[in-house]
Amino acid sequence: MQAIARVNRVFKNKPGGLIVDYIGIATNLKKAVADFSDSDRRQRAFAVQQLIDRAIASSEIVDILQAAGIQSTDISVLSDEFLAEIETMERKNLAVEALRKLLNGEIQSRLKSNVVESKKFSQRLEDAVARYHNNAISTIEMLNELIAMARDLQAAHHRGEDQGLSPEEVAFYDALAENKSAVEAMGDEKLRLIAHELLENLRKNASVDWQRRESARARMRILVKRILKKYGYPPDLAEDAVQTVLAQAEALLRDIS
Repeated sequence: MQAIARVNRVFKNKPGGLIVDYIGIATNLKKAVADFSDSDRRQRAFAVQQLIDRAIASSEIVDILQAAGIQSTDISVLSDEFLAEIETMERKNLAVEALRKLLNGEIQSRLKSNVVESKKFSQRLEDAVARYHNNAISTIEMLNELIAMARDLQAAHHRGEDQGLSPEEVAFYDALAENKSAVEAMGDEKLRLIAHELLENLRKNASVDWQRRESARARMRILVKRILKKYGYPPDLAEDAVQTVLAQAEALLRDIS
């Protein structure tokens, strides 16, 4: 309660307050309000609200990356050198928010090339942010988790090189291997063969605006089913795989002309 109320205190040359980090305050505020009676809670709910409505004003929009000392928003800054610099930043809360923003941008950009991978990283980031907001992990722990995630994103970018798979083939492999039962039933080698054939055939048969034409989508769906059946993909898993493969195809072949 005091953390909220004191931000707007003015004194001499202090015309107002600057909120730097209110992460996790919702949980603590509920605990604080619970100490009051029902009538007190109603009155204080938002005496606090009135106070906030009156007191909060923004004189400028602050770019969190610049505030953290980061001048470039190019995701290539997620190099080992950059991550080492992030680790040593004095204002850890700004480092966390800056890195979260950069990671989110990179994950969203990957959605255009690898749907499954992007969704996994997105969920991982959301889970970490939720735990941080709920005070389940400290700022230092959150920063370390984000740095580990950034390094995993770096590694994912080169995944498949050892097996001779292009990034596009890796994307279709991920679509097929999303169900672990399929990996166990078929093995990596066969899934890699299917991924290669899917990419070649879908690319060859994609027409302009095929995603928006139901007849064209139906042909693509049949093509995917035929390839999966050819290699003995488990029938009980095939329908989900077809949907994921088509979603991946839409992302990769969006700009076909």
